Amino acid sequence: MIVENSISLDKIDLAILRLMQENSRISNVHMAKELEMAPSAVLERVKKLEQKNVITQYTARINPVAVDLKLLAFISLKAPHNIGCMDTANELSKLKEVQEVHIIAGDDCYLVKVRTTDSASLMALMRNSFSKIPNILSIRTTIVLETVKEEQQLVIPEK
Repeated sequence: MIVENSISLDKIDLAILRLMQENSRISNVHMAKELEMAPSAVLERVKKLEQKNVITQYTARINPVAVDLKLLAFISLKAPHNIGCMDTANELSKLKEVQEVHIIAGDDCYLVKVRTTDSASLMALMRNSFSKIPNILSIRTTIVLETVKEEQQLVIPEK
């Protein structure tokens, strides 16, 4: 989801975003106390941030090992078409094991993040799903041995 650069966020909006990013279950009452505002004013601002597509989703962060997704891999793919062609990206995005799809510059066209149970399930994903996507010329897979830092939170600026 792309957010227009023309969206203007003030100091309070940014503070709300920091609090919500830290804990998306934070109550309006708690945020209001932190920001020294009325809960109704905080709720109104949160709704406006949602309407402007600044806040795009509320999720829970789940430990992948707890749901038997122990293998993390990054897959670089090359395709013959021009940069920005969305056909292959859209097909990759449909695969449930695929967490991220990035169109990249350089020798490859796409960088894909996948989580699977183990190397056998990664191989099955590549054989049964990736191989059926047309226009993939080459695939290079990097298996993660250990994750030192994996962060979804953005660095929200102070104004």
